[in-house]
Amino acid sequence: MLRRKIIEKLTQWKSDPRHKSLVIKGARQVGKTYAVNEFGAANYESVVSLNFEEHPEYKSIFSGDHSAESIYSQLSLFFPGAQFSQRRTLLFLDEIQSCPDAVTSLKFLTMDGRADVIASGSLLGISYKEVSSYPVGYVEHMDMHSLDFEEFLWACGITESAVSYVKGFFDRREQVPDAVQERMMQLFRQYIVVGGMPEAVQSFVDTKDFAKVLGIQRDILAEYQNDIAKYAQGAEKAKARACFLSIPKQLARDSKRFSYSVVEPRSSARKYGGSLQWLYDAGIINFCYKLDAPELPFEGNCDNTKFKVYMRDTGLLVAMLEEGSQKDILDGNLGIYKGAIYENIVGDMFAKNGKPLYYYEKNNSLEMDFFIRFNGMATAVEVKSSQNRKAKSMNSLIDNHGVRHGIKLAPGNYGTIGDRVEVLPIYMAMFL
Repeated sequence: MLRRKIIEKLTQWKSDPRHKSLVIKGARQVGKTYAVNEFGAANYESVVSLNFEEHPEYKSIFSGDHSAESIYSQLSLFFPGAQFSQRRTLLFLDEIQSCPDAVTSLKFLTMDGRADVIASGSLLGISYKEVSSYPVGYVEHMDMHSLDFEEFLWACGITESAVSYVKGFFDRREQVPDAVQERMMQLFRQYIVVGGMPEAVQSFVDTKDFAKVLGIQRDILAEYQNDIAKYAQGAEKAKARACFLSIPKQLARDSKRFSYSVVEPRSSARKYGGSLQWLYDAGIINFCYKLDAPELPFEGNCDNTKFKVYMRDTGLLVAMLEEGSQKDILDGNLGIYKGAIYENIVGDMFAKNGKPLYYYEKNNSLEMDFFIRFNGMATAVEVKSSQNRKAKSMNSLIDNHGVRHGIKLAPGNYGTIGDRVEVLPIYMAMFL
């Protein structure tokens, strides 16, 4: 059984006496259904679960009259014996994107308050336009991702105290003992290959068979493409699929800024911009936006027309590459993808920690992989797949552009470059 951090967040949600209905968003197969059912079984007398994709007949409960009285009356016919009172029952509306009327009904279920309500969906960003009246002000939102690196470590039997032990070296800015450093890098490379999709992680924990993991990942990728075919509208189907399949090529380029011409020669945002947004709304990709200047505030200082695209699960990115890529990564031989893989995993780790993604470049001669707010400062983060201790771009930013702090993430141990740049083991991105 995989331990997930979202269970703690759900417990906090339930403990608030004024909590509203909750909507959990996340890509397919990140573990939403499992987590909610586990939480419900541990915290409620009963769980009434409706999956609108598995049982389309449940949609009729929410058609027509959206009042809570009508909904609970009909639920009692489908689920005889269910008791809806005093919040002792959790009503779980799964794959709610397949029932827009149920989304509208969340307002009235929240106002009624007799049961706690959690809704989840993998394509909610896609389906909002079909909702006649979204319940603004009556729902809370929570994002769920595939397992982050710490959750992966737990799955591999690494205890919280062991993770805290490693974090101590980060907090004290000390070198990690060689044996610990070697083990952490081994686990980190495994995480790159396995990723965080729960089925893939469980298979790896149970069998240590990377071929089985790859098969699971490619099945998930096929499901993503099936979702594109099912939910994308008209010509958007082919365009979204083309953008999706172009991601490895995009990241293999020296300049990793997303180029529409890689999708189709001489193409532009006018044709493909909506398709990329579709992939983002489906929880498949992350955007990393270009900063106009390397300074805070980032949100008001970025160019939304220039960006890099990263897969939200690096294991799925690896599964999109040619045969043998898994072994190459485990052996530390990343080839043309060496920068792309490490950038993607760091972007994935930052995003799972709730950090928006930004990068900086100037005149094609100065580029910094990421900028994050760290200790209240605009902090430059450079990602390297080798252990070289040079920091030309970082020093230029510090000397000429007002940046006060830089962090270099690399496979090696802790160190410094001068008095303004820290070198951290790449897995310590989890602590930033």
